Amino acid sequence: MDMTVWIEAGLTLVAVFLLTVLIARVVIPILKSHKAGVRILEIGPRWHKSKEGTPIMGGICFILAILLTVLGVTVVSLLRHKLQGLLPMALTLVLAVGNGLIGFVDDFCKLVKKQNEGLRPWQKTVLQLLIGTLYLVAMVRFGGLETTLYLPYLGIRWELGIFYYAFALFIIIGFVNSVNLTDGVDGLASSVTLIVGLFFAVAAYAVSDRSLLLTAACIVGGTLGFLMYNFHPARVFMGDTGSLFLGGIVVGAAFQLNNPLILLVIGFIYLCEAVSVMLQVGYFKCTHGKRLFKMAPIHHHFEKCGWGENRIVFTFSGITLLFAVLALWGIG
Repeated sequence: MDMTVWIEAGLTLVAVFLLTVLIARVVIPILKSHKAGVRILEIGPRWHKSKEGTPIMGGICFILAILLTVLGVTVVSLLRHKLQGLLPMALTLVLAVGNGLIGFVDDFCKLVKKQNEGLRPWQKTVLQLLIGTLYLVAMVRFGGLETTLYLPYLGIRWELGIFYYAFALFIIIGFVNSVNLTDGVDGLASSVTLIVGLFFAVAAYAVSDRSLLLTAACIVGGTLGFLMYNFHPARVFMGDTGSLFLGGIVVGAAFQLNNPLILLVIGFIYLCEAVSVMLQVGYFKCTHGKRLFKMAPIHHHFEKCGWGENRIVFTFSGITLLFAVLALWGIG
């Protein structure tokens, strides 16, 4: 990639960052005025009670910032006759926004009901299946999606044929919800996803993919800008609106790279969060009420063990950084 692509990506990152910060300054007071605050469950860590009333749905800030910036990039690219190759990023944003809308409805339902229960799990799953299916159809039609699965580190390509789409749906829904589960401590989902975004930037350089590089710039700029308000003590939470959006854009970036299995490495923390919940539920049912962890997802277990929120964020981010370096060896 030539220097102009890097300048474009750098300007995109800065624009998303600044817009996220500026939009948050407007959105947070609006959310507060409408009493769009989180309600803390009694079963959670007792010190979380101090977070009660903190605005949720803050993911709107970086979602708007990314969409406005991408619109600007598109207009400039059109004027420069360089629209080629941007379609995969556009489709990734469709996946991300679709999941973000599901999260928005979920957050809104929680506010209306004034409790922590929004959409029912089956409702979320059906909507995510619909969004995921539409994304895959669009990728097949416009994005050049292949049915060959690349196995990282082995250098093997495995032709799955029609079964690839079932696998892809499983990966999409699984990791979108895993990112959602990671959002439970101030700054955790933002920090981990920031590092994931940096990985995709390096990966984009390795494979000379302008579209992926711009997607990565959006991830980094949005999460970095949101951390200005979300780092402990958080002044706003991204809510399902933001976490499902981030899940969608991360998964979409992996498909842009044509290497969805790399999510098992770069998304190690997301995976641990999801697996901890499954193990907790399974163990609880098998033992008729006993718990494997003090609380799930796993970040709450460490909280119950006495870890502070910043310690959890720095530790989980450090682990993600380590796995990001390992993941670079798995780029095909």
